[in-house]
Amino acid sequence: MDFGDYEGHLYRLWSSVQIERTSRYTLFTFGDTELPYYLILSPETPGEMVTVKQGEIRISRPQIITPGNASPEFSNFFSDQEEDGEGMLRFLLSRSAAFSNLKIDNTSRSSELVSDSSEEIVDKLNQRFDNDGEEGIAILTAPESLEWMALMRYAAERVMVSTPDNLTELREKGFLDF
Repeated sequence: MDFGDYEGHLYRLWSSVQIERTSRYTLFTFGDTELPYYLILSPETPGEMVTVKQGEIRISRPQIITPGNASPEFSNFFSDQEEDGEGMLRFLLSRSAAFSNLKIDNTSRSSELVSDSSEEIVDKLNQRFDNDGEEGIAILTAPESLEWMALMRYAAERVMVSTPDNLTELREKGFLDF
């Protein structure tokens, strides 16, 4: 695989998706964390209906700390047509200590929400979550062809935001005494 301008290409893809509302929670230091989301996908053809998916990303961290030589594992993020995206992200994420040994799984289903406007659905979901005091569900938006990138960005950002608290917990438990 040629990794020529993958950094620039990845940046353009990354910038094409948005996290409109994020979870207020961080990942557990050990074990599984579930990240529920709504993903609003803009159609490739103007005038078509917006696709809304409700799902959950499960990030599993090892129960035992092991050497950081294992690659991250992704399940249910990429379709057969998205092999290039999968290869690019595996290459980049495997070089980051924050993603070593992670197992990341996605499950999703269609939502009951229907509209021809992404903004309308984002507004309805934000209002619903504000009224319910919901702080744990994210709202993501992306072009239809970049569903996988929206999910990867959300997972990656939650891992990065959680890292300082996770390191503090490891230090407090004596795992990082030097």
